[in-house]
Amino acid sequence: MKTSEPIIEIRGLHKTFRDFWRRPTARAVRGLDLTVGQGEVFGLLGPNGSGKSTTIKVLLGLLRPTAGTIRVLGADPRDTATKARIGYLPEVTCLHKFLTPVETLHYYAGLFGLDGPATRARTEALLRMVGLGDAAHRPVGEFSKGMARRVGLAQALINNPDLLILDEPTSGLDPVACHEVKEWVRRLAAAGKTVLMTSHLLADVEDICDRIAILCEGQVRAEGRVEELLQQPDAVSLTLEGLTPAQIEELRSELSRRTNRPVTCTHPRISLETFFLQVVAAADAAGAEPQGMPAAPFLLGDDAGTGAAP
Repeated sequence: MKTSEPIIEIRGLHKTFRDFWRRPTARAVRGLDLTVGQGEVFGLLGPNGSGKSTTIKVLLGLLRPTAGTIRVLGADPRDTATKARIGYLPEVTCLHKFLTPVETLHYYAGLFGLDGPATRARTEALLRMVGLGDAAHRPVGEFSKGMARRVGLAQALINNPDLLILDEPTSGLDPVACHEVKEWVRRLAAAGKTVLMTSHLLADVEDICDRIAILCEGQVRAEGRVEELLQQPDAVSLTLEGLTPAQIEELRSELSRRTNRPVTCTHPRISLETFFLQVVAAADAAGAEPQGMPAAPFLLGDDAGTGAAP
């Protein structure tokens, strides 16, 4: 059930790093205000050094703010009970190379206090979700970057978090896996979970984020809903199908004459991702091994048998 209370609320956040003698060396965040509601997919964007990582570390309770107030899930981010309700995928996947995916997820489930049946059920569901069922008992040190990223994604979800923080979630994944990740992020948000993500792949952000904020030099320079920020209010696109070249030219000339403005006619394009997925789907239909990454049922509240979040 959704609540009116913000999941993330930041007011006047400042973070200044200092050297051994307490002299300021860098002002990473400068007066940041940010609010993220339940069920939102929020994109935190910006160039390197803009303050994104610092903001995330403050939200996780790993850094103390120099000034300002931060509330996460209605509490101080350093509160242990609050941290138990957060899932985090760092930019660089850090795993114990000698552990298998099953052992990795069991280890993190133990940190969250999950019992044996819930641990086993969630591990099986998550490994099936990220497409690692056949590699569940191989040491992760043998994995490619993309496979290790899948383990990291599963680890971030083992506690069935209310807030999911994803730092470059599709890094190292192939286009099919990227598409599947975006699909289950949408489903998680629809189920009431809140997702805060950063990415340098702006097409991914555009596809799944409800709102974004762009940071530069520790300050928000633009914020709002994606469709509103990207809309060109002074331009209109008209799409018609089945016209002959002569009809197209006739319409173009008439519109140009009536508006006294140049009119450009182009054919609509699908995205490269859509084309790629169509090719892969056609190969699957022709007999290739299908790939799939359906969201684990317990994350969507569809399966009580996998245990409730601690």
